[in-house]
Amino acid sequence: MRGVREYREDLADGVSVRGYLHSPEGGPSDGLVLTHGAGANCNAPLLVALAEGLCASGLTVLRCDLPFRQVRPGGPPPRGSAERDQQGLRAAVEAVRRQLPGRVFLGGHSYGGRQASMLAAAEPGLVPALLLLLSYPLHPPERPDQMRTAHFPELRTPALFVSGVRDGFATREEMEAALRLIPARTELVSVAGAGHELMTKKNRDAVVGLIIEAFRSFAMS
Repeated sequence: MRGVREYREDLADGVSVRGYLHSPEGGPSDGLVLTHGAGANCNAPLLVALAEGLCASGLTVLRCDLPFRQVRPGGPPPRGSAERDQQGLRAAVEAVRRQLPGRVFLGGHSYGGRQASMLAAAEPGLVPALLLLLSYPLHPPERPDQMRTAHFPELRTPALFVSGVRDGFATREEMEAALRLIPARTELVSVAGAGHELMTKKNRDAVVGLIIEAFRSFAMS
């Protein structure tokens, strides 16, 4: 039965999974763990819209809060939180895998996507099928000398990148060059007129449709 329910799970190592589970009609399926950027939470409009759309297309989606957001309702992640946030993503993937017979994918927006890619590079067997990386923060705005690509040569998971053409964290040319560092299959989808947030009220349906179509095509190829 299709629906959305709050998801909470406390694990023995002190890591907690917090979020919302979107279940499609027709029972168990492939699944996606989807998380947020540095200034948001799992209720970010982009995550909600994508979870609803992907669920309607038959995918189980867990949109979850990273550990830093579970203890800090606002503001960016504190220095040194990356390892703990990656532990939270690992726990979320394992939680979804326990419930589904199919593949489990991992994705996130901005900071969340970066943590997902770093986790996948360190643990290639965790999500071998696909990463969905929305607005990957390739470098801080106006600081192209500070590239966040050190782990790219170790990334063996196929990765679908979605980036706005007006994103201050990466130009299309910079993204294309960075993706050549990744030994796995990659694809870059550019969203015309979009900035780092990708989605606005005006472009909501178009952006969500574009991402879902690209995701389904990439996952099936």
